[in-house]
Amino acid sequence: MSAPIRVAYTGEPGAFAEEAVLRFFEAPEAVPMSSFRAVFEAVRDGEVAAGVVPVESSLLGTIRENLDLLWAFDLPIAGEVSVPVRLALLGLPGERLETVERVYSISAALAQADAFLRSRPWAVETSYNTAGAAKAIADRGERGAAAVASARVAAIYGLEVIADDIQTGDDNRTRFAVIARRGEEGSVVAAAAPAAVAGPPRTSLVFAVRNVAGSLHRSLGAFATRGLNLSRLESRPWTERGSRWEYLFWVDLDADPADATCAQALNALAGETEVVRILGTYPRAAED
Repeated sequence: MSAPIRVAYTGEPGAFAEEAVLRFFEAPEAVPMSSFRAVFEAVRDGEVAAGVVPVESSLLGTIRENLDLLWAFDLPIAGEVSVPVRLALLGLPGERLETVERVYSISAALAQADAFLRSRPWAVETSYNTAGAAKAIADRGERGAAAVASARVAAIYGLEVIADDIQTGDDNRTRFAVIARRGEEGSVVAAAAPAAVAGPPRTSLVFAVRNVAGSLHRSLGAFATRGLNLSRLESRPWTERGSRWEYLFWVDLDADPADATCAQALNALAGETEVVRILGTYPRAAED
């Protein structure tokens, strides 16, 4: 029997990133890391076979730090997974809404539960991770404190759910990218659960346009004139250039470069841009 694939994620057991690992892979060994950068470094250095990092929230938008790390480390995206975000307020056994004074969680989770948190005069403090906030309360035996995290975290750290479904809206999801070392994408996909890699293709790429009139319009036209859909487009500062107001454009393209039409579009794009980098082609995540 082969050893389970080692997959890095940010946080503590019970974090949404760990759930992403368990959703995507058939039988992984989930390896917690202290930061997004640590995940990238672990993959780059071969400490793990793959990493899972959040790239987009349906409520809050892009996790920009990880876009910048994808560019800096140049590790290909081998897959993606979409995780529903259901948040709960967790505390030590016997803690109640009336006894809570302080609430801890990662800033993104606090924002996703903002409407609920504003309903009471609690002091709100940020931590590095949802499950980490819960673990810290349990380790300290901290009374008067609560964490915003997944309800499943409660059983892991001996806490209780004080209030459930405190997130804003019912369709809140976080999209995670599965990263690997270049040339090893196939082995990572082979370790995935069949349902996680059953979707149609998506290609993530980055390009920079020339600083001339109409350059971005013509670049995007390479896809539009061929009927190819861009499911995401945004810009980030191109800091390597050493000059102000130059940007990289990040695109999710619902197509595969192996297809002739997509290949033609990418060739046309290359003729209008200074740089084009394909980050990966992978199956789109299921939205269950």
